[in-house]
Amino acid sequence: MDASFWQGKRVLVTGHTGFKGSWISLWLLHLGAKVYGYALPSDVGGLFEALRLGERLDGHEIGDVRDAARVRTAFERDAPELVVHMAAQSLVRPSYADPVTTMATNVMGTVHVLEAARHTPSVRGVLIVTSDKCYENREWVWGYREHEALGGHDPYSSSKACAELVTASFRSSYFPPDELARHGVAVASARVGNVIGGGDRSPERLIPDIIEALRQEQTVMLRSPTATRPWQHVLEPLGGYLMLLERLHRHDASACDAWNLGPRTDDVMTVSWIAERMAELWGSRRPAWRLDPDPEIPHEAHALMLDWSKARAELGWTPRWDIDEALRRTVAWWQTCGDDLERAEEACMSDIAAYAAAETPILDAE
Repeated sequence: MDASFWQGKRVLVTGHTGFKGSWISLWLLHLGAKVYGYALPSDVGGLFEALRLGERLDGHEIGDVRDAARVRTAFERDAPELVVHMAAQSLVRPSYADPVTTMATNVMGTVHVLEAARHTPSVRGVLIVTSDKCYENREWVWGYREHEALGGHDPYSSSKACAELVTASFRSSYFPPDELARHGVAVASARVGNVIGGGDRSPERLIPDIIEALRQEQTVMLRSPTATRPWQHVLEPLGGYLMLLERLHRHDASACDAWNLGPRTDDVMTVSWIAERMAELWGSRRPAWRLDPDPEIPHEAHALMLDWSKARAELGWTPRWDIDEALRRTVAWWQTCGDDLERAEEACMSDIAAYAAAETPILDAE
C-alpha cells in the first residue's frame, strides 16, 4: 500500500458508523484522504462515537442504503473517487427473524450503491464488501476459492451470495474490465473472515460477548463451541481493501474481480479455543465458557475457511498477524481503554502503526 497515494482522495464509506467502518475511516483520515460516510446511526458508546468521527469526517450522513434516491443524492453531493460499500445487516440470527430487511439491505442496498456509482462521473473504483458466508457451505475442511459455488442456508448467507451476484452482473453489464477506458469505473468485491479487534461492541458477536463477560468477571455462554471460523484482526482485511481500492483507482483491470482476504489455515480455530485463549490473555481464573442452554439455535455453518492464494499471487497481500497476535491486541486494547474512550484513538493508531510496520511473513495459503 502506498500511503502517499491517499492524500486528498475522496472516499465514500457506507457503513462508516460500524466496527470495520470506524477503523477504516480513522485509517483513511490519517492517510490524508477526504472521507465521507453514509450509514445508519452508530451504537451508543461504540467505536464511532469514541473516535468522534462524526465531527471529523468531511461528510457524515445518517441514511439507509435501502433508500435509492437518498443514496444517489449522497453520491452526487460527495462526488467520491472511490467507494467502499460495507453497510449491511451483518448477523445470521437476526436474519432468521427479519429476512426481508436482511435481503433489502444486503441485496438491494448493493444494487443502489452500484447504480449510484454508474451515474456519478467522479467515481473511478467501487469495492463491495461481502462475507466468507457467501459460499455454498459444504462443511469442507479446506478453504473455499473465489470460483466456488455461491449459496447460503440462512437468509444472511444467501443475501451475501446475492450481493456477489449483483456485483458480478453490474461489472459484466456496465463496468467490463476490458472497457475501463470507456466507462471509467473499476469494480471488485472482497470476501473476508470473522474480524476481531478493539472497540467492537456489536451485538450477537462472539468477541464482544467474551470481552463483556471478562470485564464483568463472568463466564461467557457459547452456542456452538466446536464450530470453526476464519478469525482475523480487523486490520488484515482493511489493509487488503486499501490495496484493492488503490488499484481500482489506477484502473488496473486485473483487480476487477472477487477476492478472498482470509487468515491462514492455522488460524481457523474453534469458538471454545477463542474463549479460552482470551480468558488466559486477560488473566481470568474463571471457567472461560459454558454451553448456552437455549434449545432454539438456528442453523449456522460449522466449518468455514477461505483460500486466499489468489490475493497472495496477484495482489501481494498476505496476513501479517496470526490469531494469537490478533487476540493479544484485542485484549490489550480493552485493558488499555476499558470505558476510558478518550484513549480509543491512541489505541487504534498504535495498532495501525504496528500493522503497517509489520513484516509480511512467508505463509502458505492453504
